[in-house]
Order: sequence, then C-alpha cells, then structure tokens
Amino acid sequence: MPFDGRILSGVSVLAAVVEGGSFVKAAELIGITDSGVSRAISRLETRLGVRLLDRTTRSVTLTDEGRRFYEEVKPHLNAIEDAAVVASGAVSAVRGRLKVDIDPFFLPLVLAGRLGALCERYPQLAIEFVTSEHVGDLVSDGIDLAIRFGQPRFSTLVSRKLIEAPILTLASPRYLERHGKPAHPSDLTAHRCLQFLDPYTGRPFEWEFIRGAESIEVPTSGPLTFTDPKTMLDECLAGTGIAQVIGWGVGPALARGSLVDLFPDWHGERFPLFAFHPSRKHPPAKVRAFIDFCVEIAEGLERGALRERPHHPTRSASRSSPRSHN
Repeated sequence: MPFDGRILSGVSVLAAVVEGGSFVKAAELIGITDSGVSRAISRLETRLGVRLLDRTTRSVTLTDEGRRFYEEVKPHLNAIEDAAVVASGAVSAVRGRLKVDIDPFFLPLVLAGRLGALCERYPQLAIEFVTSEHVGDLVSDGIDLAIRFGQPRFSTLVSRKLIEAPILTLASPRYLERHGKPAHPSDLTAHRCLQFLDPYTGRPFEWEFIRGAESIEVPTSGPLTFTDPKTMLDECLAGTGIAQVIGWGVGPALARGSLVDLFPDWHGERFPLFAFHPSRKHPPAKVRAFIDFCVEIAEGLERGALRERPHHPTRSASRSSPRSHN
C-alpha cells in the first residue's frame, strides 16, 4: 500500500489523545479544536479499519487493537521528532514532555533536590512524575518510562538494569540506647523491626542477610508496616524501630550519626534498579537522557558513601529484600 500522509497526521493526533488523556487536552497540545481531534481519529479508524479508542463521557482509552497499533508507531513518532530537532540545527534532541512512573523510594530520597541540574541541562524538557502501586500498561497510561527497583515482572515491557543498590539495616542512636544493639542479624527476632509491604504479595518483605558464602533469612516483626519508604525512614530516625532501606538516600544521616548501619559485615547481594519502556526500538533521546541522569546521581551517591566509610567503621551495605522500594 502506498504511503498515505493522512495516516501520519492521524497518528500524531492519536498520540496527543493518549498523552493528554482526552480530546480536550489533545486539542490544547496540538492547537486544533475538539471536533477536529474527533474527526481526525474517526478518519484514522476508517482508514485502518479498526476502532482505536473507547470513548465514554469521562474518559478515552485505547482498545486492545489501538494499544498494539500505538506501541508499534510510537517509536517511529519519537524518531521523527528527534530527526526534526537535529535537522533544525538544535544543539540537543532532548526536549518535549516526558512522563515517568518513578519508584516511591528513588524520587524522594535519591532524586529530590537534585533535579534542578537536569532542568538546567535540558531546558526544553518537561517531566511529569507519577508513582503507581503497580507498573501497568505504559502505553494506555501515557507513560514513556518506568524506573523501579526489583527484578522485572512486566513481560510486555523492555527492561534494562541500570545499577545495583546497596541495602542497609539501620537504627537510630535513640533506639539503640533504649533497646540495645543487635550483635548478629539473628538477634533481630527480639527487636522492633519496621516492615515494608510487597505490593505484589500483600505481605511484608522478608529480611535476608549475606556474608560471603553464608546466607540467612531472619524472621522479623513489628507493630508498623509501610507502603511509603520516606515515612518508614522518618520513623527509623525517630527511634521507633529498625529498618532496611536502600543506602543511596541515607548518606547524610549516616555522616551526622543520626543513623547507624548495624551489620557492616553482611553486605552481600545488592538490589537492582531497572528502567522499563514499551518499545523494543531504541528509546528516544529524552528517555535516554533521563536514564543517564538517574545513573549519574546514583553512582555519585555511591562514591560519596564509599569515601565516608573508612571514617565510620560501623557502616556498610547490608543485604536484604527490597524493604523500601517497589
């Protein structure tokens, strides 16, 4: 079939509807009327011979056929946008809107306070952050990229392991003064441990420790279970209990002595951070730029923690299940 430029025009309108979530938002994004959006979608559906969108008075969602079609064409739209930016003589193709489903630990405790550097580096890039309980259908949700801890559970998405994080078992000096310091991970059975809920199983994560070839699982318990890692860390700082968290976001607290890493010898396996996106093609420049920035920040925090460690012999990267993420 010969190339039909009207199909490309309709696909651009479809992309605006998916990104905006409605015909009204799509009209605002591309500068046409609501009725113009509706007509463009209808013409595209007629030419393709399939219904692409389910329309109700409250929402517009992709049909199964529409989702498959959009997954196929979205990478090509991104490539066209990148090519247009390069052809126009722009310094960088990193621009436009990027919607990221971000890990609930990684955003507030690793990226927060550091995003200004990204804004200065890419002034034409606008990022929208969301955090959902589960990573779902990125295309239907208008998500360009998901950043999450843990092994991939999303068979339909392309995954890339970015970096592995240290896991620390922490307590505040106040807690240790009141309850004593555990000498071995097995001693945690007698302590108040702050639990973090696995959203996929509905149960708290298990606590595991690795030292060389030795691996042990320790049953822990406590009165508080969290789905928000920042709140759990705040309670650990307040002396409520012992917590396991990713070590990237707690360097300042360790340096101040507000937290103590309890088991410096149990620093075995590390926990991976993954990027997920829907296309098997090369991700667009804005996605690559954000991924590179995340790795840059994490590696910088890791190097900082390593430099500090000789001055604080009680610190290390202990191993556990993903207590403060996912």
